[in-house]
Amino acid sequence: MLFRTTHSEFSQSVPARRGLVRLFGDLKVRPKLIVLHNLFFLILAISVYFSLIPLFEKQVFSARSRELTILTHVLASGVPLSRLPGMEAYDYRESANPGSGTLDMSPAAQRWVEAHPGQVWSDSAHPGVFFRKDIARGTYERIHVPQAFYDRAVKRAKFALFVVLGAIYILAVLVLESVIMPLYVYRPLRALLKADEATQHGDRTHELVDESEILRDEIGQIMRSRNATVAQLRRQEDELEAALQRLEQAAADLQTKNEMLERAKRNLEEQDRLASLGLLSASVAHEINTPLAVLQGSIEKLTETAADSHMLERLSRMYRVTERLRKISETLLDFARIRREHRAPVAIRPLLDEAWTLVAIDEKAAGTRFLNEVRPEHKVVGDTGRLMQVWVNLLRNALNAVKSSGTITVRSRQADKKGRAWVAVSVEDDGPGIPPDVLPDIFEAFVSTRLDARGTGLGLTVAEGIVHQHGGTITASNRPEGGACLEVTLPAPNGEMKL
Repeated sequence: MLFRTTHSEFSQSVPARRGLVRLFGDLKVRPKLIVLHNLFFLILAISVYFSLIPLFEKQVFSARSRELTILTHVLASGVPLSRLPGMEAYDYRESANPGSGTLDMSPAAQRWVEAHPGQVWSDSAHPGVFFRKDIARGTYERIHVPQAFYDRAVKRAKFALFVVLGAIYILAVLVLESVIMPLYVYRPLRALLKADEATQHGDRTHELVDESEILRDEIGQIMRSRNATVAQLRRQEDELEAALQRLEQAAADLQTKNEMLERAKRNLEEQDRLASLGLLSASVAHEINTPLAVLQGSIEKLTETAADSHMLERLSRMYRVTERLRKISETLLDFARIRREHRAPVAIRPLLDEAWTLVAIDEKAAGTRFLNEVRPEHKVVGDTGRLMQVWVNLLRNALNAVKSSGTITVRSRQADKKGRAWVAVSVEDDGPGIPPDVLPDIFEAFVSTRLDARGTGLGLTVAEGIVHQHGGTITASNRPEGGACLEVTLPAPNGEMKL
């Protein structure tokens, strides 16, 4: 039971000591160091005090013993003490009557000195008091060595040591707290904490401890190690950020290439469809040309032999239809094959008039008004036949868009691109315009708002291809007042600006 109680008390005291240690450990460095060096100096002062004072007391008491021995021998020698110099420090008395109050001699002392004349009696009841009977003079002598002198010497020594140790302690604390600790401990720690705070806030300018503040002690080693760690961390962060930027750039490039691949796949599919359509167009044109030539020849012979005006008018209309069919057949062949182009300065206005003549064969053109406002002096460089195909496709597209009483207007203007002269020709209609969802892809193959016999979605694609082959551009937009506008920009002859 005793063991259990002791063990329990010990177990309870361990957490208490741990709590005290934790409490001291949670203190900041400055109060912790103050406690430590105060405790150190206190222990040092106590150790010095209790080491020196007993030694001093021993020396004092040893000196008093020697002094008492010397005085005993001097008193026993019979030398008159009153004549010796320095004896005034002692209480020396002599009398002829041993019982007088001056000597204050006890009966035991009287009996002893009477029995032993010339010898010294030490009174054990009164330490430091000696008696003697002088045989020659017949007098009794008494000398008292005061104990208070030695006690005062010990007290003065204790007080002086206490004062000196206190002064040394205060001076040492002041020097530590005002010079040594602030200079070599507190200031480096503050610099370290300030740098850590800058690191936490992302302030790279002040996150490293300045080299001039780093000493060569352990704290300095910690500072240098921390600076190296932070610098390495920042380099790794910069490298990681650069790697992330490269990764983002690679991802963006990959996305762009994926989009380009998708567009290429769509273009490839469209090219396959165009190639198939080209083969079909060539086959159809070849099959049409032979009977069409026979029909046209027959109409020509009937025209030569017919005399009725009404018959001649009908034959003329039939001939125009066969001529249209022949041109359509030629268009199909042009679409299916690549032919050599002859480019030269071409006047735009007459070319548009001729293109409208071909488009006007359509019955819908009877109620449509065509306005050719192209300036006569405007010319472009290109192949006449290919440019004719462009205008026919654009005019037919406008004709399909307008109502039966609509208006198609063609205008031209001169443009300047990088110091070179260009001519912009716009084909405008007053139809419903291009739907917003179709407008971005209007020049893509097979894109059409009219999926019937009049709109296959190839006209604008073919026109765009021809314009690009001539080094020009073609754009589509909706007019603010309503209707669509398709503008073709082609290079002017000699590339000179003419005002």
